Formats: sequence, structure tokens, C-alpha cells
Amino acid sequence: MGELQEIEDELLALGCQVIAVSPDRPGKQRDTAVEEGVGYLLCSDSDMRAARAMGIAFQVEESLVRKYKESFDIDLEADSGRDHHQLPVPAVFLVDREGVLHFVYANPDYRVRLQPELLLQAARSMIAAGAEE
Repeated sequence: MGELQEIEDELLALGCQVIAVSPDRPGKQRDTAVEEGVGYLLCSDSDMRAARAMGIAFQVEESLVRKYKESFDIDLEADSGRDHHQLPVPAVFLVDREGVLHFVYANPDYRVRLQPELLLQAARSMIAAGAEE
């Protein structure tokens, strides 16, 4: 989310609306938004319905759930308010005002994130395509 914040102003200047969806429960999201100084809309998908519908949800193995909690102080159940032990693959979708999907990025390796410049380039292309119609 930090890299998204770096280009948020440029995306807004292009006319894009930035919406982030997280598996955290709403109360946890409010805390994160305040701590991180998030300016974009942050929505909760704590039940993982949206992530499953988009095909980006994955099941976290029990051993990893324990490791997250014990080694990294990440409590999936407390953060989401659920015991499903699912997380979304980090993903980016660019959708125009008519609901047409123009760009998708999803990588099962959560360490490999979309480069901000590539997202800006995709947004510019989407806007340019809309201007030509």
C-alpha cells in the first residue's frame, strides 16, 4: 500500500478513483488508515467473499498461521475477525466508469508487487482509450 500512496496524487490527477480492499475487519482498517495516513478508500473483505469471487483468495496452511502469529505478531483471526485463515493474492484491477476491466495484475508471490510506474502507464492507457471513443 505504501507504493500506491506514492502515486495516488498522479492517479487522482488522471481521474482515477483509488479503492483498496483488505481482509482486515473494519476496526483494524481504521487503525491502519490512521497509522499509514491512507488517503484512498479502504474497504473490508474480512469474510473474503470478494477475493474468492475474483479468484485471488488462498488458504493459509495452519503451520503458517501459527508462524505469522508467533514470529511476526500477525494474528489472522484477530485481524479479520474470522477463522477462515484465508488471504488474498495482492492484486490490482483497473476498471473504467462503465465497469469494463482494462488491466489486471496478480502475483501469487506476495513479495513481487506491481511497480508503480507500470500501474501509472496502464491507467494512462485506459484513460487515453476512453478519450478516443
